[in-house]
Amino acid sequence: MIVVTLGVFTLALAAFGTTVVSWPNGPRLSYVLVLGVIAVGWLVSLEVVDSRDEHTVGNGASEYRRVTNGTLAAFAAVALLGFFLRADLSRLLFLTAAPVGLCLLIFTRWLWRQWLRRNQRKGAFLERAVVIGDRAKVDHIIRVIRRTEGTGYVVIGAITQHATDARIAGNVKVLGDYAHAVDAIGHVQADTVILAGADDLDPTSMRVLGWELAERDIQWVVAPALTDVAGPRIHSTPVAGLPLIHVEYPTLEGYKRVIKRAFDIVGSIVFILLFSPLMIATVMAIRADGKGSILYRQLRVGRGGREFGMIKFRSMIADADDQLASLLDLQGTTDRPLFKVTDDPRITGVGRFLRKHSIDELPQLFNVLRGEMSLVGPRPQRSEEVALYDDAAHRRLLVKPGMSGLWQVSGRSSLPWEDAIRLDLYYVENWSFLQDVQILFRTIRAVVMPGATSS
Repeated sequence: MIVVTLGVFTLALAAFGTTVVSWPNGPRLSYVLVLGVIAVGWLVSLEVVDSRDEHTVGNGASEYRRVTNGTLAAFAAVALLGFFLRADLSRLLFLTAAPVGLCLLIFTRWLWRQWLRRNQRKGAFLERAVVIGDRAKVDHIIRVIRRTEGTGYVVIGAITQHATDARIAGNVKVLGDYAHAVDAIGHVQADTVILAGADDLDPTSMRVLGWELAERDIQWVVAPALTDVAGPRIHSTPVAGLPLIHVEYPTLEGYKRVIKRAFDIVGSIVFILLFSPLMIATVMAIRADGKGSILYRQLRVGRGGREFGMIKFRSMIADADDQLASLLDLQGTTDRPLFKVTDDPRITGVGRFLRKHSIDELPQLFNVLRGEMSLVGPRPQRSEEVALYDDAAHRRLLVKPGMSGLWQVSGRSSLPWEDAIRLDLYYVENWSFLQDVQILFRTIRAVVMPGATSS
C-alpha cells in the first residue's frame, strides 16, 4: 500500500514540478513535504476505517468499500483544510493522486486476493473450523461454507447435543456433544468455533464456553439464523448487555436507483462503442454461416413482471423455440424454472463460439440503454419459467434483470436452480454499487477466460 501511495505521489510530483504551496501569512512549503504529509494522513485514514482488518481482507466487496471510504475521507479532509487555510493547492492533486491512487489501491488488493485464493485452493491460509449447534443448523452452515469459494474456512468437525451419527453434512465428523466441546475442539486443533445456534445451549453455558475458548486463543464466531444478509444491512446495538442485531429492509429506491441507472447508461454507451467492431464482425460471421436473421428477439419478464423484447445475436437454428419443449421433456426438466438444454443440438457452429464467450449477449447493451435491463442483475427468464416460481423466486422481479449477475460469475449455467436462486436473492437483498462493479469485472474476466474465477 505504501509503495502504491508513493507511486501516486511520484506521478503528482511529475505534474507539479517544483511548485510550492502557500497561504496568507503562512510559510511556503514544497509539494514534496505536502504530499508526504498527505501520504501519512491517507494511510491513517485507511487504518481508521479498518481496511486491513483480518476479518475483512479477502472477503466480498467490504474490503474495497473500506479502501474507497478511507481514500475519499483523506482527500476530503485535505480539501477542507486547504479551504480554511486558503492554500493554493493545485486541482491536479485531486484529479491525479486521488483517483489514480484509489484505482491502484483497489487493483493491488485484488491482486493479493487472487494470490490468497490460489493458496487457499492448495490448502494454505485456511482457518480450521468446528461448527457447534443443533444438527439441522450445523448441517446448513457447513453446506453454505462448502459451496461458497473464498470463505477462508475449512470445516474439520461438528459438535451437537445428540451426537448419534458419526458424520454430518456428508462427511464431516461429529466430534462429540456440548459437555465435551472444549476437549474435542482442542483435540482437533481448531482455530475457530462457529456457533450455529442451539436450543440446548443456554446463555450462561455459551458465555462459559466463550471464556474457555478465549483462554486457548480460539476465535468465537456466531452465525445468526438469518442468512444471506450482507454487512451494510446489519447494525448491532447493545441493549442491557444484549447484542441486538438490527436488519434493514432491502431497498433500491431514491438516490440508489439514480446511481444504478446512471451507471447503466454510461456503462452501456462505453461498451457499445468499445465492442462495436466485434459486433460488426459477429454480424458478418452469422450471415456467412447461413440464412436466417442476424438478431434474435424473445419476450422475457422484467422488473415488476413486465415483459420486454430481449435481443441477442442468433446462435441457434431458425426453429429453435419450436423444439425446446420436446428437448426439455426428453431430459426431464420441464418442471424447473431453468430452461437449459444439455448439449443443445440447436446451436449452430458460429453460435457455439458466440455462446462460449458470451458474444451473443452483446446486443442486450441496447436493452440496458433503453432502461429495460441493467448491466448487473438477475438474468431475465421466459414467462413460462416465471410461472413456475415460488414466493421466494418472485423476489427476483423486484429489480431490473441484468446482462450478468452473481449467478453467472459464480458458476454460469452449471449451477443448479436452488443455488442460482439463492445467489440472485442475495443480490436483490443486498444491492450495492461496489458489488455491481465487482460483478461486472468478474464477468469480463469470465468472458475473456472461460472457466476462470475471481473475487
